[in-house]
Amino acid sequence: MKYIITVLLVIQTFSFLGVYGQQRPIHSLYMFDPLVINPAYAGSHVQLSATAIYRNQWVNFDGAPKTLTASIHSGFRKARAGIGFLFANDQIGVHSDNSLYFTYAYKIPLSGRNGGSYLSMGLQGGFNVLKSDYFKTDPRDGAEIGVISKFNPNFGAGVYYRSKKIYAGFSVPYIIHNKTIELGAEFGLPLYPSGEQQRYYYINGGVTVDLSARVKWLPSTLIRIQENAPLSFDINSLVVIHEVVGLGASYRLEDSIIGLFELQINENFHVGYAYDMTMTDIRLYSNGSHEIMINYRIKIPKLHKGIECPSYW
Repeated sequence: MKYIITVLLVIQTFSFLGVYGQQRPIHSLYMFDPLVINPAYAGSHVQLSATAIYRNQWVNFDGAPKTLTASIHSGFRKARAGIGFLFANDQIGVHSDNSLYFTYAYKIPLSGRNGGSYLSMGLQGGFNVLKSDYFKTDPRDGAEIGVISKFNPNFGAGVYYRSKKIYAGFSVPYIIHNKTIELGAEFGLPLYPSGEQQRYYYINGGVTVDLSARVKWLPSTLIRIQENAPLSFDINSLVVIHEVVGLGASYRLEDSIIGLFELQINENFHVGYAYDMTMTDIRLYSNGSHEIMINYRIKIPKLHKGIECPSYW
């Protein structure tokens, strides 16, 4: 027990000195459900759209992250507004983070000469429940600490521009600097400066290039700016054939090379898969990361009457 307390205090001391790391889950298939990074995307599919993404990171690495994200959103008021919900479960070792957020977006139509472009502004609000279950460790040590949980409300905002050929977005999904669990208080010890959930800024964009009547090239990028952490970005390249099959690759700065595959089975179902080949020393112990996605869309006649729904995105 003394050893555990010592380790916890060392961790808190390093937090006080400014050592930070990644806090929010990383996705490789976010381009197929940007609602996970930007609330302004709500309703952009026009019809009712439900997406689930599961990520198994660093396979064979004990205690590695596993993340499930599920979203559902739809346009209404003749597609001028969108609402949605976003749920996520992120697990790493004995720690878990469950979140639920409501999203709302409003679209402002722009000049028709830009290809029916619009600017969407979005807000989201909800909460995260952080939980650490030390019963999953050594039974005796776990019994001393038990289960620790913390409820953290939060909110965020974003903007999103889209035309037929170009899209771009900027978002701050979680604005409040919530404190993480103050372990010192659990043991009747003096409170050391606790860690905080750092703010993320996302900047993404992409274009659609018609290589032929049947083939499209979709290059895109995502920049992640986390406070008190190094800059991170992805560069993506996807080739789509007949608006049905997509093959591509991504590069994540100093982290991994990613293979992408996606398939639109029919007008309702859309599936995707990504395999991350890590470039860090973790590759010596892990077989990479797997991520799968399934999307279901359906047009509700009374709600989406007379509105054209995107066939691909």
